[in-house]
Amino acid sequence: MSERTRHARALFAPLGPTYDRVGAILSFGQDPRWRRFLVSRIPATGGHVLDVATGTGLVAAELLRRGHEVTGVDQSPGMLAVARERLGDRATLVEASAEVLPFPDATFDHLTFTYLLRYVDDPGATLTELVRVVRPGGTVAMLEFGVPRGMWRPLWDLYCAVGLPLAGRAISPAWRDVGRFLGPSIRAFHARYPEPALRGLWRDAGVEPAGLRRLSLGGGIVMWGLRS
Repeated sequence: MSERTRHARALFAPLGPTYDRVGAILSFGQDPRWRRFLVSRIPATGGHVLDVATGTGLVAAELLRRGHEVTGVDQSPGMLAVARERLGDRATLVEASAEVLPFPDATFDHLTFTYLLRYVDDPGATLTELVRVVRPGGTVAMLEFGVPRGMWRPLWDLYCAVGLPLAGRAISPAWRDVGRFLGPSIRAFHARYPEPALRGLWRDAGVEPAGLRRLSLGGGIVMWGLRS
């Protein structure tokens, strides 16, 4: 396990029981909206969807609500415990790393993943591994935090530098650490992978990007495309 992976696992391990509620609060209610939009990019014709970095099962629950068969994958036992309480036996949940998925090629009709690529050592290789398990013609869709542009960028920088750490500290030591981590992590990822580079990463992995939507003034981005 790499240092980056160990850090991500340790950072989020204690958050399972409070993740949904606090995540919604810290995003001013936008995170649930972003997840719904992510799921709306998956064709409504049903099919078996792999939800990677499923966490507490929020995206998986929305996929189920829309009539899909769902398998969820996450590396955090604590997060999966919360997902099992939410989903019961309606979905298959697997503890595994996104970097080495325990499934044969072309197993799934579609795939979703949420807040993942910032936490892996090689985003390109991880994306290639995700695409490997999707059948040709299937949809791959991603939700990630974004960096607002123009007049909203200074406000975003201020919130990440001051607001998130203060809010996290008021909640718990674990959320304090997350509040300190998120802003620099998001900023560094988008400096390394601006939108043109991100599209190139997807093409190299075998997905032709069909769309990218900036949500909530750019605070979230959803990108989707078809497995070639």
